[in-house]
Amino acid sequence: MSTRLIQLQDVGHQFGSHWALKSINLTIEAGERVALIGANGCGKSTLLRVMHQLIEPTQGKLRVSDQHKQAMLFQRPHMLRMSVLSHVALGLRLQGQTQERANELVSKELERMHLTHLAHQFAPTLSGGQQQRISLARAWSLQPQILFLDEPTSNLDPHAKRDVEASVTQYVSQSIHGQDVTLIFSSHNLGQVKRMASRVLYLEDGKILTDLPVDQFFNSDLEQSHPQAHQFLKGEML
Repeated sequence: MSTRLIQLQDVGHQFGSHWALKSINLTIEAGERVALIGANGCGKSTLLRVMHQLIEPTQGKLRVSDQHKQAMLFQRPHMLRMSVLSHVALGLRLQGQTQERANELVSKELERMHLTHLAHQFAPTLSGGQQQRISLARAWSLQPQILFLDEPTSNLDPHAKRDVEASVTQYVSQSIHGQDVTLIFSSHNLGQVKRMASRVLYLEDGKILTDLPVDQFFNSDLEQSHPQAHQFLKGEML
């Protein structure tokens, strides 16, 4: 039986006089891999932040399971002025882990991400791809069962993009405390969406206009059933 993790009912969010989200109705279940796509300013990042409870809806209701840990990775990770080891261990230390235990868990994550050789380097001096993978290691050390990613590879070169994508795929393929990992991410990379998503939401002007399984989204005749999504795909693929 599937587990409902997140439910939004008629959710809207307003910044000043601008409604970034309008009448969002959405349910996400455990183990889904949900991609948010659409033009810049369509509401993808705002929707991720609402679901991660970084901002509260202006209207409507949001229900999020309190039995599941969650973490979010941003487009431009912020590196603290400390070593990689200390940076990654910070979340664990804030949760009450001892320094020894935090370092032990972090060392395992850095090894899994092939970053052990960077453990004692100053985190802000690393490349964009390395910083993104370090941010993933910090998130994963907390063992989240819901992972939010906001265009995590948009500023990276092709090699770094492949590394980050492979790392995310590896993480979400496992079970955390007996629960399948749920992935919710925004992306402009349609190839990445095809590879990583099981479900695609197309947003426009703060609304979800299309919600389809990934194979139907890319392989069905959207021109008749979802003309706005079809126009978006046509423009992105030119």
